[in-house]
Amino acid sequence: MPHSLHPDLLRAFVTVVESRGFSAAAKRLHLSQSTVSLQIKRLESQLRVRLLDRSPHHLRPTNDGEALLEKARKILSLHDELVTRFDEQRLTGVVRLGAPEDFATVHLANVLSRFAASHPDVVLEMRCELTLDLVQRFDSGGLDLAIVKREPDDALTGRRVWREPLVWVGASEGAAEQTDLPLVVSPSPCVYRKRATEALDQAGRPWRIVYTCASLAGTHAAVRAGLGVSVLAKDMVPDDLFMLDAAESGLPDLSDTEMALLEASSIPPAAERLRDTIIRELEHGHGGLKL
Repeated sequence: MPHSLHPDLLRAFVTVVESRGFSAAAKRLHLSQSTVSLQIKRLESQLRVRLLDRSPHHLRPTNDGEALLEKARKILSLHDELVTRFDEQRLTGVVRLGAPEDFATVHLANVLSRFAASHPDVVLEMRCELTLDLVQRFDSGGLDLAIVKREPDDALTGRRVWREPLVWVGASEGAAEQTDLPLVVSPSPCVYRKRATEALDQAGRPWRIVYTCASLAGTHAAVRAGLGVSVLAKDMVPDDLFMLDAAESGLPDLSDTEMALLEASSIPPAAERLRDTIIRELEHGHGGLKL
């Protein structure tokens, strides 16, 4: 067993797993694919275990690889923090990031706080808008990175970094008792709005939209006032609103929601670092999607 493992080898392994392949990992690391492959072989040789299961259709860590993955991420996080702390040429620049208000408020705030603490000379320009507006801004070149809501089968829209259940919410446990279900929704097009109305139609449950608001705070206020029910990601339900039991309320089940990370074709080094941080923190470190 080696007395030490070089961070470059650990970084290659983590990046291959996170990128789901050697080609994508090589691009992120600015190395050739053969170099990344050699780094993985060297790491496996030093540890005397096989770290990856590879086939033409998938790549995933072995049991030993899973055990190494968690520790390697922690080591690299501390390593990068230490290097940044004492680097005379610290990372600088502006990163233009966009995300929906609800996701930015609940899940992204702590990630950005830790990133800002580690990179004090980087300026974050944050835009909180509806997914449609974020995509339009991204397509026009106005964002380096964007986190957007998408349907689970939309594999072409960015890289999935988060997945969690959607739930019905109301001001009380009896909020869904009306025959024509009153809905509080975001303006169309909206993934949650579409998911709610399509599920109700398939279940044969009549519905009507009583309140439309692009603001998360406005949606919460309308539901809190008893105007109607809404759909939220499970972790984003305020303590003073009720998650409605679908079976007891006669409401259809809702599929999971996904958040995807969009990356411009050419981004500055500071945006690359934030991208890697978001993937590491959201996709693997804080209850989101697990490989």
